[in-house]
Amino acid sequence: MLATSTTSDIHGPLVHAPIPALIVDRAGVVSWGNAAAATLLAEPDAEALRLGLLFVWFCEDDAEMLRQMFDVFFNVPMETRGSWTRQMVLNGVDGSRPTVSFTLAPIAGEDGERAVVYLRNLTREITAERRFTQMFESLPLGVVVVDGKGRIAQANTMLSNQFGWKVEQMIGQPLSMLLPERYREKHGGQIAGFAAAPSSRVMGMDRDLTGLHRHGREFPVEVALTRFESTAQPLYMGIVSDISHRKRAERALQQTNAQLEEFTYVASHDLRSPLRGISDLVSWIREDLDGTELPEDVVHNFDRISQRIARCEQMIDDLLSYARAGVRDTQMQRIDPHELVEEALELTAIPEGFEVDVDVQGGDIVAPRAPLSTSLRNMLSNAVKHHGGTQGRIRIAMREEGRFSVFTVEDDGQGIPPGNEDRIFKLFHRASPNTAGDGVGLAFTRRMINAHGGMVTVQGRGPLGGAKFEVHWPRILLRENDDDG
Repeated sequence: MLATSTTSDIHGPLVHAPIPALIVDRAGVVSWGNAAAATLLAEPDAEALRLGLLFVWFCEDDAEMLRQMFDVFFNVPMETRGSWTRQMVLNGVDGSRPTVSFTLAPIAGEDGERAVVYLRNLTREITAERRFTQMFESLPLGVVVVDGKGRIAQANTMLSNQFGWKVEQMIGQPLSMLLPERYREKHGGQIAGFAAAPSSRVMGMDRDLTGLHRHGREFPVEVALTRFESTAQPLYMGIVSDISHRKRAERALQQTNAQLEEFTYVASHDLRSPLRGISDLVSWIREDLDGTELPEDVVHNFDRISQRIARCEQMIDDLLSYARAGVRDTQMQRIDPHELVEEALELTAIPEGFEVDVDVQGGDIVAPRAPLSTSLRNMLSNAVKHHGGTQGRIRIAMREEGRFSVFTVEDDGQGIPPGNEDRIFKLFHRASPNTAGDGVGLAFTRRMINAHGGMVTVQGRGPLGGAKFEVHWPRILLRENDDDG
């Protein structure tokens, strides 16, 4: 025989409970409620709940279903009576309509004429779930959730677009349907291996990954894997990027670079041979005329021929360097930016009349040292060469900005005329006919910086009054700049 519970025995644990609780009879009349219930139902206090009819806080259909459930519940013998839970929408006194989890449970120790109702506000969970669903569907990347057996449990619209299957056609199917036949057998073992030690990571770091479109077309993909939290069973989420456009762009760039390099080598060979022939002829003529007194203008013209031959040979060398600048250096190393700037200054011929300010703020960079160092030296040399004076001030600085280390080289020289900021980076562009060099330096520097995922910009008049160059060099490499191997 059950011992009879007192009112204080029943209410005591529930008075200060954070979950709304009501005591009701078989007619649905509330005999007691706690403060949390009053708050949820927008009543002024717990006393206002007393003698209220539970069913009026629900819509007519839900209220009718509750009445039927109450009849079933209270007509079952107390010894076999269990609790049950349903999800419903409440009609609060203030017009609010929170979705709640409604649980009806027997009260131990009573005669079975009353029961306790627990209400749990699900608004936050539902809102969070809706937000996740919106994000899941609106992501510009394909997302797929699979279970431990590799069966697709969830997929978004972008994944459907990528692979050509409707979402409902993929649910419940093995993930291998999205892979070419030759990878499927091995893929089963890979899923088991990931399930044994799940961790967030990017697949394919050591190889290219391939997806299979519904129509049999294969395309390159990148996949990021992570565990998908679930209370029911282990689930795993894959984020799929279609990288077809990137791969095509990379191949086009590689072909362009290869063609440019081939053209440059051929052109340099075809140009260098006649230049050497002309140089030899000039030398032989000078030897034949040795001892002969020549007019001054003839000697001057001989010197001009030699100078122009030397300049053409230098242009050929610069062209070769320009072609090679499009090839990315893969020798990564940790670089102290303070040492890097100091090294660039030591290797640059800066006149005695120039004052150099250094301001480096930032940590180490992981990057190929040679192209970065060469770029800084070229910027410093450019500041000296085009300054226009014998005395001046140069400032070299570094700061961190997002995933870039930003190197700045500026001077107080004559600057760059408005409208020429882009033109100075073009091949063979020279600031003026009197400017030394053949106009390859800045084009070479920009090509080398771009090849390593960076960019260079110029401001015609910087804070010091002269030109200001900024080199954005990536501190963190994006996937497209990594080796795809």
